Formats: sequence, C-alpha cells, structure tokens
Amino acid sequence: MAHVTAALRHRQGSAFAELGLTPAAARALRELDPDHPLPARDLAGQLGCDRSNVTVLVDKLEQAGLVERRTDPTDRRQKTLVVTGEGRVVRARVIEVMSDSRLLSGLSDEELSTLRDLVWKVSDGGCPESFGPE
Repeated sequence: MAHVTAALRHRQGSAFAELGLTPAAARALRELDPDHPLPARDLAGQLGCDRSNVTVLVDKLEQAGLVERRTDPTDRRQKTLVVTGEGRVVRARVIEVMSDSRLLSGLSDEELSTLRDLVWKVSDGGCPESFGPE
C-alpha cells in the first residue's frame, strides 16, 4: 500500500509541478468552489490545517493569479477567496490529475472489484479505530 501511495504521490507531484503548484497548493485550489467564494478559515477547516498555513497557500495561489481575496459582500470585515478564470482552468486540471486512474489501468474489472473490497476490509470499512487513549 505504501508503494502504491508513493507512486500516486510521485505522479501527482510531477503533474502539479508542471502547473507551478505544490501538492498542498493544488489541494487547496481543488477545495475551493469557483461558484461559491469561501473565507480562508473555512478553507482551513476543509483542509484540516491551521489558518496560518492556509494564508501561505493562498498567497501562492494569489501570486499565480489563480485566486483573489475579495471583501465579502455580506460582511465587509471578512475577505473571501474567489477562484479566477485562470484558476478555474488550472483547478479543472488539478481535479483531472487527482482522478487519474492510469495506475490501475492494467487491472481487469474483477481485479478492481477485488482490490476495492480488500482496501475496504483493511480500512475497517472506511472507519479505522482511533489510536491511543480516548
């Protein structure tokens, strides 16, 4: 599983680099809905990271012309993140890269079904037990 993950990360990382993005910036861009501007704090929640990290990611996306910070029309104290026209194009490519299944293209439908079932089983049905004291 670690080998598959490494292969996916390598392929995605190379494709993101061609777009001028780091994997973290690509993920942030993917999380932004072009039709619904979002405050940076909400993006931080979606990414599961600190707001200061999101600030750095958004700075990079803004410098690349993919995102703009705009005043929220409903709350002028707040800034929202708006995906630009170029950002929409790059975001579509990011989604395409993240959905690329060429790594699995050599598997038959039966093998894909078996793989899906096995991954589901080893991940405890998608809900692994928590570790450590509760």
